[in-house]
Amino acid sequence: MNKRHLIKITAALAAAAAFGSSAHAQTPIKFQLDWRFEGPAALFLQPAAKGYFKAAGLDVTIDSGNGSGGTVTRVASGSYDLGFADLAALMEFHANNPEAPNKPVAVMMVYNNTPAAVLALKKSGITKPADLNGKKLGAPVFDAGRKAYPIFQKANNLTSANWTSMDPPLRETMLVRGDIDAITGFSFTSLLNLEARGVKTEDVVIMPYADYGVKLYGNVIIASPKIIKENPAAVKAFLSAFAKGAKEVMANPAASIETVKARDGIINVPLETRRLVLAIDSVVASPDARKEGFGQVNPGRLALMASQVSDAYGTKTRIDPATIWNGSMLPSAAELNVLPPAKK
Repeated sequence: MNKRHLIKITAALAAAAAFGSSAHAQTPIKFQLDWRFEGPAALFLQPAAKGYFKAAGLDVTIDSGNGSGGTVTRVASGSYDLGFADLAALMEFHANNPEAPNKPVAVMMVYNNTPAAVLALKKSGITKPADLNGKKLGAPVFDAGRKAYPIFQKANNLTSANWTSMDPPLRETMLVRGDIDAITGFSFTSLLNLEARGVKTEDVVIMPYADYGVKLYGNVIIASPKIIKENPAAVKAFLSAFAKGAKEVMANPAASIETVKARDGIINVPLETRRLVLAIDSVVASPDARKEGFGQVNPGRLALMASQVSDAYGTKTRIDPATIWNGSMLPSAAELNVLPPAKK
């Protein structure tokens, strides 16, 4: 083999190696959940565990969170590229920080209905919203259901509520002890917390906001303006991979819960499986989600929510729905066809 031929082969191999490394270069994505590694986190942990993010050219790091407000703030600060947060918390951030240079936006709807609900024990005599008049309600001050309660109150013609505040771990305990008459919280979280305190499911009254005239959206995937501007293809790739994984989770929640256990080995697997199923049935594959399409929003409903949240939260400025939502990176309709058959 002559020297010139050898040089050509060496150059070709080098070029091939360079192409291979660039073709497999992974775009790093930092993603923050809204809460701990519980059942619903499987929606994000499944595509990570199955390698769907990696196959889409993404190196995704998923961290637990400590509330939607914190997730919105961290994505706004640039600490995270993407996150999972309550849409009302995102709206509140926009309206209270009009001068903020990096306001995150929602890029995909996941919880088509807010999981917020009022919960009471049957022995209290509370069975419907009207029974809440004059009663003592309890929740942490930052609870999404408590902050949106004025909307629930207006929809059901209720008088003002008497609120007791506490740290999250005490909410259900105080209800069981009788210190308060009812609580607000995420339906699939507070119900299981009450059961853990010895209350039977049939002894709990649950009034989901969505069933009582409050059509607020729940949690969305949010993205920083920086990544939307610099790499919208990465956001779209993330959403496509997420949708693929979410479809598997909804088809087989029990199997996908193993991805949560892999991140937090001490979870109660049957409990978290149940939490995941409750979340899917009540807010992800809800009748409203089937009507609007997974991942999508209805512009009229979004505008109404913006107005309602502005009023209920007493924001500094009115919320402009046009600045909150960017659906331009959503996957195709076929990729978004992920909801399981409706339960009969």
